[in-house]
Formats: sequence, structure tokens, C-alpha cells
Amino acid sequence: MERLLLAGGIVVVVAIVALLLERRRPEPPTQPRWATPSQLDRQDFARPEAPWLVAVFTSATCNSCAGVLAKAQVLSSAEVVVQEVEAKVSADVHRRYAVEAVPIIVVADHEGVVRASFVGPATATDLWAAVAEARAPGTSPEPDLGQANDMLGS
Repeated sequence: MERLLLAGGIVVVVAIVALLLERRRPEPPTQPRWATPSQLDRQDFARPEAPWLVAVFTSATCNSCAGVLAKAQVLSSAEVVVQEVEAKVSADVHRRYAVEAVPIIVVADHEGVVRASFVGPATATDLWAAVAEARAPGTSPEPDLGQANDMLGS
């Protein structure tokens, strides 16, 4: 009986020590988010002659994609083509650019160079400011919106 009580006491002490050590464990380092394309072939998208493209990668099963697309569509003009790239309808484009998460918004210039991108739902203000900054550098009070360091959770 004495051995059983001693073993039980040791188990309780070990469990308490393990619990205390787990609580002292630091938070994991920030992990990068999903990758976004850095270059697009404008021939893969509507109106390749337009100076700017806002490609919104979506999925019919995504709850936030419709809201993101609505925010982006406001930017549509003669200079800016906004195109939804839905996962099932344009599966080949999702594969070609290795899009593994949605929504992803990509702002590309006439050569297809991605100037800004967002992973996940972006606010209208951030999206519109990033497009304005890409089109006319120096116009946004936050010129780094949609840049690679922004996507790393900084």
C-alpha cells in the first residue's frame, strides 16, 4: 500500500511539473502566410491590354470571397480590369499560379508584375489604397500595404 501511495504521489508531482513547464513555453514564432504569385501572364486574364489587373482568386465554398470581390469590383475602370478567378471555373489558373488558399487578391501592372497582394479578406480601404499606391507611388499614407512584409503578419 505504501508503494502505491508513493507511486501515486510521484505521478501527481510529475503531472504538475509538466503542466507548469507547458505554461512557460513561449508562443511559436510568426509563420508566413500562403504564398501569392509574384508575376502573372496577362494573357491568362481578361483585357491584357489594360494597364492594371486586380485578380481576385476565389472559391464558391469560401464565405468571405464574395465580400472581397465586391470591394475589388469598385476599382473596375478603363485603366483597371477586375477579374474573379473562381477555383472550379478556372482551376487551371489556380494550379498555374499555385494558389492554395482563397481569397487572394493580386494587383499586377501591364507587364504582369505583382505590385501588391493580399491573403484573406482585405478591407476596402487597404485594397483601394494599395491599388492607388501601385498606380501612383507616393499617394498612400501607408505605401507598404499589400507588400510582402505585410503578408508575413508584421
